[in-house]
Formats: sequence, structure tokens, C-alpha cells
Amino acid sequence: MNFILEAFKQAFYLILHLDRELLEIIFLSLRVSGTALVISTILGIPAGAVLGLKNFFGRNTLITLLNTFMGLPPVVVGLFLYLLLSRSGPLGFLSLLYTPSAMIIAQSILAFPIVAAITHSSIVKVDPVVKLAAKTLGATAFQMTLTIINEARYGIMAGVCAALGRVMAEVGAILIVGGNIAGYTRVMTTTIALETDKGNFELAMALGIVLLTISFAINIVLFSIQKKGTKEFQWL
Repeated sequence: MNFILEAFKQAFYLILHLDRELLEIIFLSLRVSGTALVISTILGIPAGAVLGLKNFFGRNTLITLLNTFMGLPPVVVGLFLYLLLSRSGPLGFLSLLYTPSAMIIAQSILAFPIVAAITHSSIVKVDPVVKLAAKTLGATAFQMTLTIINEARYGIMAGVCAALGRVMAEVGAILIVGGNIAGYTRVMTTTIALETDKGNFELAMALGIVLLTISFAINIVLFSIQKKGTKEFQWL
């Protein structure tokens, strides 16, 4: 028991004194996950909107694939990216393996299906009356699309928050393609795994506390968005 209390004490010491190594790892994690989230959001929302608004051949297959990829194992993503980016792979000439860029690509692949699938789900749940009203008022196809997306905004924002939670907690894919290199590709989740194996529980616990705090904040935002969306729906 004393061992655990001492580890927590040292962990809080590192956090309160803004340990340089701790901050570097946190900032790199935020940069990698934040960039991946932006990329997946820019690609995922339009993709989900197209699936929700348009009927075309293969649409149901794409929706099924998106829903399947929401649970894509990170280690599988890491394995395929490793094969693609390794020196003998088709994209080896880009020299991206064991770089933050490779980690961003991995997390973007994991986040994209979540954003796209939840965007699609949110859009198809919009009341058809909204589309009919916009059409009656003479809205163009583009204006109608924006109106429907606006109505689905709370669900879409919830999807973005869910994707952020996914990438922040991810370890398998970025460990494979990032290599967990100190000062370069070492993020919170991979550092926790490494430092625990080394017996350096102080740094691992400090990062764990920060990661839990971020996850808690994400869930508060997600709950607030869902609650606000529910209240607005009830009011309507």
C-alpha cells in the first residue's frame, strides 16, 4: 500500500512541477491526436453526409464497411501501415515509418470510420419535414444539405468527440509505426506501457492521471452535447 501511495505522490509531484519530459510527451500526444482528429473530421463529415443524403449503387455496402471499421483493431492498422511504409513496402520511399506523421496516419484511419458512420447515422435521423420545408421555401440542393447537416450537428459533434477519445487512448497502431522513440514519437499511451515494464511507475502514473483527466473532459463534453441535443429535440 505504501508503494502505491508513494508512486501517486511522485506522480503528482511531476505534474505540479511541470516536469519537462512529461510536458513533451503530453504535447506530442495532443499534436498527433489533434491533427489526426482534424483530418478525420474534414474527410469523415462529408463522407457521412454523402452516405446519408444520396442513394447510389454500393451505398449499403459502404455503410456496412464503415460500421465494421468502427471496431477496427489498432494492431491490424499498425501492421498494414508498417508493411506499406517499411523500406521494402510500396510507400517506403516516403521515409514515414517511425515518425509522428506515420502515427497521425494511423490514428486518422482509426478515427475516420467513427466520424463518418456517426455523421451518417445523425443525418438519416433528421426529420424528413426539415428537408420538405427547405424545399418548399425554395432552397437549393446545397442549402438543403447545409440545413440537414445543421439539424444533425449535435450528433456529428458527438461523433467527433468519440473519435477523439478513440485516438487519445490508442496504443497498438502508433507503437508499431511510431517505434516509441524517446523525444520523437513517444506519446502518453506508449510511454505508460514502456515505463510500467521498466518499473518507472511515477512517470507512468503521472501520464495515466493526465490521460484520465483528458478522457473525463471529453466525456463531459460528449454528455453535454448529447443532453443539449436531446433537450432541443424535446422542445421541438
